[in-house]
Amino acid sequence: MIQPRPLTPIAWALLCMAAAPAARAQPPAELPAITVTADKQERALEDVPSSLSVFDGDMLEAQGIQNVESLQAITPGLSFQPFGQAGVNSPVMRGLSANFFSFSTSTLLVVDGVPTLTAQGYDDPLLAIDRVEVLRGPQSTLYGRNAEAGVINIHTRQPDNTLRGQISAEIGSRDLRVMRFDLSGPLVEDRLYASVAGAWRSQNGFIDNTYTGQREDDREVRNGKIALRWTPSARTDATLRYAQVDYRDGAALWGAPTAPRDTVASGTPSWNRSIGRSASLSVRHDFDAGLRLSSVTAWNDFRDRVQQDTDFQPADLLHIQRDHQFSNLSQELRLEGDWNRAHWLVGLYADGDDHDLRNTQKMPRGLTESVVKLRGNSTAAFTHWTVPLAERWTIEAGARLERDEIRFRPEGDTQRRADWTRVTPRVALQYAFAPRQQAYVSVSDGFRAGGFNVFSPAANYAPYQPETLRAYEIGAKGWLPGNRLRYSSAVYVMTVKNMQVQQMPLPGLVYVTNAASARSVGAEFELEYLLGDGWSAQAGLGLNRTRFSRFMDGAADYSGNQNPFAPRINGYVSARYDAPAGWYAQASLTGTGRVYLDAANRYSRNGYGLVNLAAGVTVRQVEITAYVNNLANRRYDAVGYQNGIVTVYSPPREAGLRVTWRI
Repeated sequence: MIQPRPLTPIAWALLCMAAAPAARAQPPAELPAITVTADKQERALEDVPSSLSVFDGDMLEAQGIQNVESLQAITPGLSFQPFGQAGVNSPVMRGLSANFFSFSTSTLLVVDGVPTLTAQGYDDPLLAIDRVEVLRGPQSTLYGRNAEAGVINIHTRQPDNTLRGQISAEIGSRDLRVMRFDLSGPLVEDRLYASVAGAWRSQNGFIDNTYTGQREDDREVRNGKIALRWTPSARTDATLRYAQVDYRDGAALWGAPTAPRDTVASGTPSWNRSIGRSASLSVRHDFDAGLRLSSVTAWNDFRDRVQQDTDFQPADLLHIQRDHQFSNLSQELRLEGDWNRAHWLVGLYADGDDHDLRNTQKMPRGLTESVVKLRGNSTAAFTHWTVPLAERWTIEAGARLERDEIRFRPEGDTQRRADWTRVTPRVALQYAFAPRQQAYVSVSDGFRAGGFNVFSPAANYAPYQPETLRAYEIGAKGWLPGNRLRYSSAVYVMTVKNMQVQQMPLPGLVYVTNAASARSVGAEFELEYLLGDGWSAQAGLGLNRTRFSRFMDGAADYSGNQNPFAPRINGYVSARYDAPAGWYAQASLTGTGRVYLDAANRYSRNGYGLVNLAAGVTVRQVEITAYVNNLANRRYDAVGYQNGIVTVYSPPREAGLRVTWRI
């Protein structure tokens, strides 16, 4: 007797679609207006004279975007270094990036007012999201040193008088299990509101350890967010937030370049037991005179606890271990208002870093350990003005004066100290050539503080200088008549001085040095279009060419080489159909070009394109979604990471089924 085959997730979804009654109305006839706060004031998206991508929470959920790293699939000009460890991400924006051991980033991450200033902890589970704003190009004028190449600004949904809630369960490839929930609503009508959200995700690995017979790279993460909002009057709004994320992972997605793919023979346990915590208090008050005072007090703490085998053999010849504690406390005050026809903003900012670092390396010649206390602080004053010049012309100008100080003391050694003071201006001129459409040109400076090679005692902890840049940008954005098509485009040139580059000439020897100069040239395009009859489409394209103009490192001449981790192209295109009967189907193609993994351009990760499919149906308050990511099972391993000693494996095809119930 022939046994019936079990239904696949997609077959289940199609069966539900066929049986579903009409459950929701047709999609809107025009695109909704979007308000952003990318430049720290509420404005319409098309009024911001910068290259800016905005994604609302529903769109992220539909695309399966559940963490910060996944944003690179839908954001032109943004990618991440292939590292392979959860909770640690180094962003690459417009060809610029920072190495992990500089303990800084070139693109700032801000989550509900909390800045993340290092690659360690550069993550967010994207729970209960209102919107994500990705601002490209130098934003040092408003955001400081870590916004040299851009800003990722994440806004969690504010609790209010509306009761909202949902819970979802997901299963998929390699025993994937996911639970997510969020709930928000009033505790006291018109006065006090609260929200809570959480998630748990577990999945088996795909790297076989032939020595232990186990999977090496299992993943488990637990996270949660809570918020309490108080509005004692129509003019005062205060929100207190707390978030935490716990990683309980196996090994990083690493293997030996000479070994069979997805295979290690490690006798040394590898694990990730990191934890991140953050809290913020945001207060806003509107005065009678039309002034608005905003305050953001933020605390960010990340414990980076990792052990990773790097010889991938039964004998313990090479491994690394980190026990780093990163802590930052910051305070920002802003006052804004109107003067005649101009809108102005002034602000003060101060923060303090308190990092305790313990780095252990097992080498064939023995065990080495570096214990370092790293301290630092920043103080800044900034201003931003928007001044109408004529009926269609507007000029924006701003500047920031910032002082950064770094102090570090290696265990058993003397303290070292450095400081820098920098002014970062920005000027933009915009012209409204049609209703809800504008063109702009801007000139802005970016800045990333220097530092010391804190884990290089053989080089006497050599210092490296601040990285500076000047960017020129021309762009256009807006809506076409009918509000069914929204577009944006930008072309830019950035000249970089004292570019900070990571070098690793030998296993275990990592240092940062300054390239003499570099240039980044590129363009970005985005399109969102409601085609009609239930069809919609989105597309984005980023082009970039970042090369060293002059770079001598000892006897090595890297002039003309491409900056590591900087793809020359990335983009996406997606299409979706929403049927009157309540079901939908969508397909997307995302891709990125080849990236080099070192300054010498010897090692690289090939370019790739991924096809992702999803289909779903809504029946009353329940939505059922089936999906397949990386349909063709494409491989895009980073072969030769860490100067040729490591391959960072790319994940294989994944399929799954998600059920969501909404209040």
